[in-house]
Amino acid sequence: MIPSAFPPKSEIARLTARALLEIKAVHFNAETPFMLASGLPSPTYIDCRKLISHPRIRSVLMDFLAVTIMRDAGFEAFDNIAGGETAGIPFAALIAERLALPMTYVRKKPKGYGRNARIEGDMTPGQRVLLVEDLTTDGGSKLSFVDAIRETGASCAHTAVIFFYGIFPETTQRLADHGIALHHLCTWWDVLAEARDQGSFDAATLTEVEAFLTAPRAWQDARKTI
Repeated sequence: MIPSAFPPKSEIARLTARALLEIKAVHFNAETPFMLASGLPSPTYIDCRKLISHPRIRSVLMDFLAVTIMRDAGFEAFDNIAGGETAGIPFAALIAERLALPMTYVRKKPKGYGRNARIEGDMTPGQRVLLVEDLTTDGGSKLSFVDAIRETGASCAHTAVIFFYGIFPETTQRLADHGIALHHLCTWWDVLAEARDQGSFDAATLTEVEAFLTAPRAWQDARKTI
């Protein structure tokens, strides 16, 4: 069913942050930072994939993402919903169902046999494609997925995610330079505010997390040897 209620963006952000905290998708650890795929440390980690195991929260957040897409991009803006391998695939399927649109998915790289394809499902030239993923940090992985979509002759000018780090100022410009608009439900700042309201973590941890969010590159540079 296509959602028809459009809560304020601030309420969507607050409730999304609350939901992510409730299912323990949010992890803060200032003493022993997490190591990111980039090889850099971080006192924060989020696992949006946990949402697929929580049907009530999953349903609400997919409604939120659907209405965010329609409000920000348009009600008839897309012909195809593409999920990025692998975390974006279930969310793309759920959004495609809500928007009554075909769904496809994009591989990170050609599978190496058969058609050697990166696009699975039917995507045709001229289609307007929305790329759906679970989250974005600096936007880097989105560029490769979008390029694969465009190689089919389809267009892709929008990507939608549940969670946007919101702490690297170059991200939205990097996407914009590639002709991509980003739509999201909440950021680390929303999660930090909700964690403080709920008392989800001790004050010292939240203070360290805020220091990281305020100046992430400096925080990481100071701890590269940890």
